[in-house]
Amino acid sequence: MGILDRFRLDNKVVVVTGASSGLGVAFAVACAEAGADVVLAARRVDKLERTAEMVRGVGREALCVSTDVADPDQAQRMVDAAVERFGRVDVLVNNAGIGTAHPATRETPEQFRQVIDINLNGAYWAAQACGRVMAPGSAIINISSVLGLTTAGLPQAAYAASKAGLIGLTRDLAQQWGTRKGIRVNAIAPGFFKSEMTDAYQDGYLDSMAPRLVLGRIGDPEELAATLVWLASDAAAYVTGQTIPVDGGLTIT
Repeated sequence: MGILDRFRLDNKVVVVTGASSGLGVAFAVACAEAGADVVLAARRVDKLERTAEMVRGVGREALCVSTDVADPDQAQRMVDAAVERFGRVDVLVNNAGIGTAHPATRETPEQFRQVIDINLNGAYWAAQACGRVMAPGSAIINISSVLGLTTAGLPQAAYAASKAGLIGLTRDLAQQWGTRKGIRVNAIAPGFFKSEMTDAYQDGYLDSMAPRLVLGRIGDPEELAATLVWLASDAAAYVTGQTIPVDGGLTIT
């Protein structure tokens, strides 16, 4: 196998949660461009079909599955549908997530629990279901955040807690499943990328963060997707238990 061949995902089946918009779309299309068939999961099925058209547009197969990962039964049905259609799951991209910006003294228990339930618990249920069927050499990539490593001037206790929790989950699953199952588990901690979440930020917020970005700009989703394809591929066959910040240098300032 040549070095560039190691970055390919030919004949692999990739499950992407939160694939209806934003970074999830970029991840799904990038995996398809690298040669994978893709299972697209999200609550908004109408938007999933648009992502599926993009995947099919690069010559790969797509399966849309209505899924709320916060429900363990739905996470299991997502994996069952993937196995029924494609016979296997090689890669899980745990991307589904929501964000809030409630001051800590005013955030309700329901608001806090909803973020944890989707961002952290949902990732665990999806990983658990995939871990039951994945063969040695498979990979899980959890989409954490730089807010799991640092702060960024917004009141995001629930979001930061969920993303820090994902980093701990990544380490533990890598340890549990590395030797016993041969499954690699890593996390990506994105900085600021154009998405539905950044569209909701207050005017001027991203500009105010510019002095903390060593590269001086927010990221392009394709730059983040390239890191994800690497972690999913055999090029990263000796990488597990790691959290990779892709943040333009935010976490070193």
